[in-house]
Amino acid sequence: MAKIAVYNIENKQVSERELAEQVFNDDVRGYLIHDMVRYQLAARRQGTAKTKTRGEVAGGGKKPYKQKGTGNARQGTIRAPHFVGGGTVFGPTPRDYSFKLNRKVKKAALRSALSVRYKEEKLTVLDALALEAISTKGFVEVLKRFDISNALVVIEGSNPNIELSARNLPNVKVLRAEGVNVYDVMKYRNLVVTEEAVSQLEGALGQ
Repeated sequence: MAKIAVYNIENKQVSERELAEQVFNDDVRGYLIHDMVRYQLAARRQGTAKTKTRGEVAGGGKKPYKQKGTGNARQGTIRAPHFVGGGTVFGPTPRDYSFKLNRKVKKAALRSALSVRYKEEKLTVLDALALEAISTKGFVEVLKRFDISNALVVIEGSNPNIELSARNLPNVKVLRAEGVNVYDVMKYRNLVVTEEAVSQLEGALGQ
């Protein structure tokens, strides 16, 4: 099994932990990571873009001029697409951009993403992560001890002091273990995980 050092928030090694091979040292399948990122971003799209067709724009009820005798091409309405103020041809309509991915594919993609961070040596495991009070400065100091400024921090459960301390940092995001996803793992350069959160991820993603 893969092994990794476990540190406290003072950046001192306190132990060593074995990681589940199938979760943190799996074969990296880039195509699965790509599919999962597309899946997440597509699901976020509102899909509310809309233009009006010639039947929906206001006005144009009357024929602009008589059919014959003017020397002009015949026109039935001034709201036809070739008139200024007319309808749009083949414009966007509200739609759902999301698509389906199998549950096994989603889990395999997340295992690949976690394995990328482990193999790049961008994974840091902490024995615990706690602050006595809400303090952005205190949270930044913890990250500075590890020389980290851009990170996804994964905690085992509700921790208001940590979650609120990090929410104003532009390059840091705190997630609970159940919310870990491929997009965020790949977006941030470093992955900081508490030891208890590692156990939760191994339990959820283990085959």
